[in-house]
Amino acid sequence: MHFNVIVIGAGMVGTSVAWHLQSNGSQVLLIDKKPPGSETSYGNAGLIQREAIHVHPFPRGMAEMVRVLPNLSTDIRYRWSAVLSHRRALLKYWQHSQQAKVNQIEQEWKTLIEHCTSEHQRMVTAANADNLVRKVGWIALYRSADKLQADIQTANNALETGVEHRVLTIEQLKALEPNVNFSAFAGAIHWTNSWQVINPGELVKAYAANFQAKKGVVKQGKVTEIIPTSNRWEVVSDTERYSSDHVVIAAGPWSNQLIQSLGYKTPLFPMRGYHQHFEITEDNAINHSLVDMEKGFVMGPMQQGIRITTGAEMTMMKAPKNFDQLQLVLKFAKDILPLNQAVESEPWCGSRPCMPDMKPIIGPAGKHANLWFSFGHGHQGFTLGPITGRMIEEMIHSKPLVVDPSPFNSQRFLS
Repeated sequence: MHFNVIVIGAGMVGTSVAWHLQSNGSQVLLIDKKPPGSETSYGNAGLIQREAIHVHPFPRGMAEMVRVLPNLSTDIRYRWSAVLSHRRALLKYWQHSQQAKVNQIEQEWKTLIEHCTSEHQRMVTAANADNLVRKVGWIALYRSADKLQADIQTANNALETGVEHRVLTIEQLKALEPNVNFSAFAGAIHWTNSWQVINPGELVKAYAANFQAKKGVVKQGKVTEIIPTSNRWEVVSDTERYSSDHVVIAAGPWSNQLIQSLGYKTPLFPMRGYHQHFEITEDNAINHSLVDMEKGFVMGPMQQGIRITTGAEMTMMKAPKNFDQLQLVLKFAKDILPLNQAVESEPWCGSRPCMPDMKPIIGPAGKHANLWFSFGHGHQGFTLGPITGRMIEEMIHSKPLVVDPSPFNSQRFLS
């Protein structure tokens, strides 16, 4: 079975790539071992973050290092096996976190973020998925008045980039969210032109369904081989064999496994996140996603319930689940909201694909013609999937480019 393009990976990024290509004249196969939107794109905080113009550098200040090292915080945890395994990538991450480099990275990063809501809107409209998206922004809660004031200044500086916000007092917060206990907080910033998705996995599925309505093909299967031939690609799964003119690797944290046999190795490393849903009642219903900025967790109203989402855990992909971080998060969350009945018998966990310079790889692989990489979006794959899909489509179809892809090229890391 021959296709113009095979896209491997059916999360938000891969599905968006497939959608754009199919919408613009290519016959596309989207393949993954699970149905679209079933892995990391299912388990995120459900935010399309127009305000996310700043990256998250490795801690370099002494105070921050001292805070993180005991491995007891709610926002970041680590396991030594993963630190040792990914030590080279982490060293590069630390090096790229120098302030001068962060400033340059953020200028490049903004060129992606500025398109996130407009590109999602194209796909939301086409997929008739407006019911899954609430354009109400999200609220950042601050325990420290000093941190609040610092971030207000940062937010004011971001106004010229199209990011919109308003500062909220405790009284204003109580009016917006009467069920929330704000006694531990000094105030908040409401990011008003970011979006909230009430079921992230279902939004990916809606995009995939619209891709299929455009005659795109979705197959479920584990890709076992990617074989270059003289004039095309062969992709072998555990169930079938396919051929194509182009192949796009968009498999998130599994991407390195797919490209290794082709002679590629990127310094991608996974960061795990956990979540658990709690039943919504009259006493705990909320209207906005709430982020505890000091403790690093999200409380979001979802179709499945109130989703409590942790920060990150540095661990190996196949490591056993460790719910200590989530349990500590829940202690703080339950002081803010009455959370009684858990929906699932066991919390969910999944891994995000991170790169040392905090930027994804978007573009040609380098060593092979018609092989394309689209992974490494860290915490923002859900936000950046549609603009990434548009960029890959424009490159494959040799169109004028909406975003300069050079800062995201694969050559910066390939060995």
